Amino acid sequence: MEEKVVELILKDDYGRPIENIRMSVTQRCNFKCFYCHGEGQLSNSYVEMSPEEIEFIVKVAASLGVWGVKLTGGEPLLRDDIVEIVRRVSSVPGIKDLSLTTNGFFLKEYARQLREAGLSRVNVSLDTLRAERFKAITGVDAYERVIGGIIEAKNAGLNPIKVNMVLLRGINEDEIDEMINFIRENGLILQIIELERPYEDALYMRYHVSLDDIEGRLKREAKKIIVREMHHRKKYILDNRAEVEVVRPMHNTEFCLHCNRIRLTSDGKLKPCLFRNNNLVDLLSPIRSGADERQLRELFIRAVKIRKPFFT
Repeated sequence: MEEKVVELILKDDYGRPIENIRMSVTQRCNFKCFYCHGEGQLSNSYVEMSPEEIEFIVKVAASLGVWGVKLTGGEPLLRDDIVEIVRRVSSVPGIKDLSLTTNGFFLKEYARQLREAGLSRVNVSLDTLRAERFKAITGVDAYERVIGGIIEAKNAGLNPIKVNMVLLRGINEDEIDEMINFIRENGLILQIIELERPYEDALYMRYHVSLDDIEGRLKREAKKIIVREMHHRKKYILDNRAEVEVVRPMHNTEFCLHCNRIRLTSDGKLKPCLFRNNNLVDLLSPIRSGADERQLRELFIRAVKIRKPFFT
């Protein structure tokens, strides 16, 4: 008998539906990006969920109306079983979109396997098109390797491929035109991302760049503007056919108001908000103590009920 998925839309107390889950599968990373926020996971946990546990959580999420899953890290491709994880998650009834965010170091080796396992699309972190800057930002001399990974991902049929460019004052502000040309020539989508920090620390004050001027320019040059459902962020279709999205999470009430995502830490805790760590709901411990789907749904619902917009 074919398994049926419960048609249910889970909403928080602010009327925001939970349709996506961003799952960190490891804290391990082979890069040392100086601005990394670690998906908001503060503890240095070496506990990782098994592929079976990840699949179980996704099944529960899907039964509550979640249809999109993004796998993140750390660096998710450091897991030897990442292809199995993708295969298990993509086979869950109700999951319509499965994507992965990576630094691209291992993408050339994994792209075709991931596509065959059911991965739909990929986001690749790439803040610069200059090898020396790349090494300064990431601590790794791997620029050409990452570019090769992006090309291989495209050839493997992963689509769309988004390039994530975190804008950093005094480092890569002068590369926006180059990056737009790069993504246009290669059929990619550019995401220009505001530097995210849970609070305005010294790093934020030194490297944060307002995206107001950039977005104003994109509005003037765009032949079409699309407002995405998630976070109501805008995609600009330029005259040269380049597609550019702007991600502005900081001090942005609209970003919070339209957030339809919940997060899961690599050690199995639901994290209702990237910027908060005082309201985590543990799923992994109950699972390893024998919790069933009903009990896990109750924990999921509890986590959603305590969601609050960070910027109001």
